[in-house]
Parts: sequence; structure tokens; C-alpha cells
Amino acid sequence: MRRYKGLTIFAILVFAFLFIPLLIIAVTAFGSEPTISFPIEGFSLEWFGKALSSESFRKAFILSMEIAFLATILALIIGIPAAYALSRYSVRGRKFIKSFFLSPTIVPGIVVGYALFQFVVIRLKLPVFEGLLLGHFLVVLPYIIRVVGGSLEQFDFSIEEVAWSLGCNKFLAFFKVVLPNISSGIISAFLLAFINSFNNIPVSMFLSGPGITTLPASLMSYVEYNYDPTVSAVSVLLMLATVVIMFIVEKTLGISALAK
Repeated sequence: MRRYKGLTIFAILVFAFLFIPLLIIAVTAFGSEPTISFPIEGFSLEWFGKALSSESFRKAFILSMEIAFLATILALIIGIPAAYALSRYSVRGRKFIKSFFLSPTIVPGIVVGYALFQFVVIRLKLPVFEGLLLGHFLVVLPYIIRVVGGSLEQFDFSIEEVAWSLGCNKFLAFFKVVLPNISSGIISAFLLAFINSFNNIPVSMFLSGPGITTLPASLMSYVEYNYDPTVSAVSVLLMLATVVIMFIVEKTLGISALAK
């Protein structure tokens, strides 16, 4: 019992370490002072109005949504077949291939950002939007392969073989048998990849250009020259949006389904 009590206290401390900063940020968003301060001296919604009326924040938010959505869709198109091949067939050097695909999650983000800057901007000389999209695609692809691959590891491929024996070709069997059975893993991979792309800072900072900046990079630039609670207000709005999305997912799919 004493051991379990110690684990409970440790878990409480970990959760406190994670959530207390979020609580402080949420409180400072409602302060009336022109600078971020805690505790606040007055109550005001001014900073939410400033955040919503800021054209630069609106454009950056829309760009972040576009980049995250497109990069995640492209990663799903490439990652699902790759995860299927790695799980279904005895590919030579499979462990090395898996390690290669997962390398962007191991290498520090600043290193990945600089490497992509050298490759995408200096060598390929891609336009800013296309460069950002390619960079985010490469960053989120490992999450797709990892999560979808985990679902495929638990999938009984004999079901697919039964479909083959009943006259269904391999292409149709993949879409009619395999994909529906790993749908929870695909949805989990989409959410994880989308959130990581939307919140990515290192790659976005290196690949952004004039007039094309993602929201996290825009917030970082704003904090360099301003220290008012507008950033806190934007953070609160993003947290609320995340809660709403998770609520919708829970009501339509169920969080328990994503954990399968």
C-alpha cells in the first residue's frame, strides 16, 4: 500500500507540473495589465479581442491549418502503404527501414529544421509554401508509420487471405478488409500528426518566408517584441479548440476506440 501511495503522489506531482503552467497562462489572458503578470490585478477580455482582430494571427492560423492538413493527408497516403508493407511482408532490412522512418522523431528538431533548410531552400529552391509543406510532411510521416504500423501488428492478416480466396483481389481486399479494421489507428495517427504539424516550431522557423509564417512561428516572433497577454489569449483559444475537437471525437468515435 505504501508503494502505491508513493506512485499516486508522484503521478499527482507530474500532472501538477504539466497543468499548472497551462493554468497560469489561462489566468494571465484575462489580466488588465499591459504586460503578462501573475497574479492578475484586474479582469479584462481586451486581449481576446486583440488576438481575434489581428490579421497576422488570422493569416498564420489559416496557413498552419492548411499546412498541417495537407501534410497529414500526404503522410497518410504514403505512410499507410509503407506501414502495411513493413508489417505484411518480410522486407529485407526491415528494422533499418523502420529506424530510418522514425529518425525525425529522434533527431533534435533544430537539427531537422536546419537540414531541411539546406535541402529544401538552398538546394531545391522551392517556394516557401511548398517548402513548408514538404518539411512538415517529412516531420509527421514517422508518426503515421509508427501508429498505423502498431495497429497492423495487431491485425490478423488471415482475414485478408480469406478475402483473397473468395475472389477479392489484393487491391480491393486492402480497402474493404484491412483499412476498416485499422480505422481507429488511422484516426489516431491523423490526430497525432496534425497536432505535431500544427505546433511545430523548428521546421516552421527555418522554412518560413516573407508573408508566409505559421502560427507558432508568428507567436514566437510576436513575443520577441511584445510582452502583452495577447499571446496568452491566443494560447487559451487554441486550448479551447483542442478541447472542442476532442469532445467531438469522443461523441462521434469514442476515445476508447482510438486506444484500440
